[in-house]
Amino acid sequence: MSISYPRQSARTRRFTLGVPRAFQIAPDGSRAAFLRTRAGDDPVTCLWTLDTGTGEETCVADPAALAVPGEEDLPPEERARRERAREQAGGIVGYAADRELRQAVFTLAGRLYAADLGAGTVRELPARGPVFDPRLDPAGRRVAYVSGRTLRIIEIDGTDDRALVQPESDQISYGLAEFIAAEEMGRMRGYWWSPDGGTLLAARVDETPVQRWHIADPANPDRPATEVAYPAAGTPNAMVSLVLLKVDGRRTGVAWDRGEFPYVNAVSWDRHGLLIVVQPRDQRAQRVLTVDPSNGATSLLHTEHDPVWTEIVPGLPARTGAGDLVWITEDAGTDTRRITVAGTPVTPGGLQVRAVLGVEGDTILFTASEDPVETHVYLYDGGKDAVERLTEGRGSFGAVRSGGVTVVSGARLDRPGTEVEVRTANAVRPVASFAETPVITPKVELFTAGDREIRTALLLPTGWVPEHGRLPVLLDPYGGPHAQRVVAVQRAYCEAQWLADQGFAVVIADGRGTPGRGPAFEREVRGDFVGPVLDDQITALTEAARRHPGALDLDRVGIRGWSFGGWLAGLAVLHRPDVFHAGIAGAPVTDWRLYDTHYTERYLGHPDEEPENYTANSLLGKAGELKRPMLLIHGLADDNVVAAHTLRLSSALLAAGRPHTVLPLSGVTHMTPQEIVAENLLHLQVEWLKSNLTR
Repeated sequence: MSISYPRQSARTRRFTLGVPRAFQIAPDGSRAAFLRTRAGDDPVTCLWTLDTGTGEETCVADPAALAVPGEEDLPPEERARRERAREQAGGIVGYAADRELRQAVFTLAGRLYAADLGAGTVRELPARGPVFDPRLDPAGRRVAYVSGRTLRIIEIDGTDDRALVQPESDQISYGLAEFIAAEEMGRMRGYWWSPDGGTLLAARVDETPVQRWHIADPANPDRPATEVAYPAAGTPNAMVSLVLLKVDGRRTGVAWDRGEFPYVNAVSWDRHGLLIVVQPRDQRAQRVLTVDPSNGATSLLHTEHDPVWTEIVPGLPARTGAGDLVWITEDAGTDTRRITVAGTPVTPGGLQVRAVLGVEGDTILFTASEDPVETHVYLYDGGKDAVERLTEGRGSFGAVRSGGVTVVSGARLDRPGTEVEVRTANAVRPVASFAETPVITPKVELFTAGDREIRTALLLPTGWVPEHGRLPVLLDPYGGPHAQRVVAVQRAYCEAQWLADQGFAVVIADGRGTPGRGPAFEREVRGDFVGPVLDDQITALTEAARRHPGALDLDRVGIRGWSFGGWLAGLAVLHRPDVFHAGIAGAPVTDWRLYDTHYTERYLGHPDEEPENYTANSLLGKAGELKRPMLLIHGLADDNVVAAHTLRLSSALLAAGRPHTVLPLSGVTHMTPQEIVAENLLHLQVEWLKSNLTR
């Protein structure tokens, strides 16, 4: 029986199920561990090992065989972590291993399990539940984990389970990442083992000053509202400090100027010592500090300044085998984000560094872009002072490397799915992916638009010819910082092709503020999302129409988006009704004062200091100008962009007498992972667009 694309996409979590991921490689290169579901429509993730010499795979832990309760018994901390990480699968969605990759630990339904990766056996450890974020010490002797907002340890044989520290109140936690760190900084963890396994560095998070919001479920009025500590722009953040906890219970605080540098961006603890990265609230600097584990004293190793903001690059800080700091610099002369070693740039101008994937000795594995639609894996060899590209073809790639073995994963423009291969000195072996092949094959045209060379994608209906007549146009952007939609990945355009096949010309554009183009391009939105972001979408639309005369009907232009893209869709129909004739705003940020501190203040400044930026970028004050049809969609359980954004805009529209449509999604978060919701949302949006983009 044939299956529709919306059903298939929803069932496969947008074709992510069945793809091997989260690889770790043993230091000697003999073994790798990874996660993968057993089928492209199976949401239950298993833990696997791979013999890199033979390619033999072993399923070490299958949640179905362990007979534990399902996802309904997840601890609230795990639910929150999955939301922050946009994790759509279930089962074993994360694991931590010892230094030699001999053992691994993970949780299921809040219970702790340890796996012997060599023997392929699993056993439950009698830890105090619910267990969250377990991590083995590097030597594999004991497991640290968080339970009840405190950090605990248990011996690997299941004995001596104990708390290392007790929270002083129910507003304080040890070992958890605060909301801002997980949502905006990419720091999903709140504690780190020392290399010798004798000490833990833990984040102490005090949420006492953070305002409390209450997210209710109106469809189930018998259930109490969930209270969340949400640091909206201009309001107090959680107070984060760091403590060193010996496994014998001794405790030492880490000292730095937390008043001036309240954000803890990253931590690195290797054989050369302990590093932390801290940042002021205005984000115009980052300091790399060394920490003395014996007394918690810090000293300055490196300072990065920028008059606009400093960027957090994944994988940093790191150090070479000789102990030199691996960092980045924003090279104004070449407008390039470059890797530095001991302060000296080692990657060339024009190669925009995305992330540092790993450092071994004097080699650095990293991802970067020459063309922003492509992301490739590179290796810097310090011994040769040379940079080598390890991936070829148009696509987006990532990798891990250890012990002379490299695991490369990538998705390409000329084929569906994600491909994974293990590269050793003697062979290149594929790792099987069980992901489904989409029932639709996109035909996408990539081009640049305007003087700023806005990267743009255009998709037309399959089989369309000019004799079929002009097509209504649908812009489908994200359009803002931290995310790209125009990439050289075939799977990225499946949904757009399905939308095109419903009778639209679909245009996707990455304008100013989106990553991969260099620091100057990203920073052009500082203080003003409205002008640059909207102008670049119109530039892309105009160029698409110019390239295909007679194909795009510019008298019937719709726009849809989610999150920042939802804000952009609402902005488009409010500000430029002469260009945009209907808009679907999904989970839009309608008032930036309601969004979080770290993201919003980076781009718009502190609302007490630059209130005009918040007024100019809000949709609420423009509600009376609505002349075009608008559909607002919002998950009522969203704790990232809360439903108040949509409800306040709807109230403002109603007060101004402007008709509009609101679709509330009961029990749905920012991700909309529910299969039925995800499928039917596509159908509903298409029908709404068709009815509102008539001649």
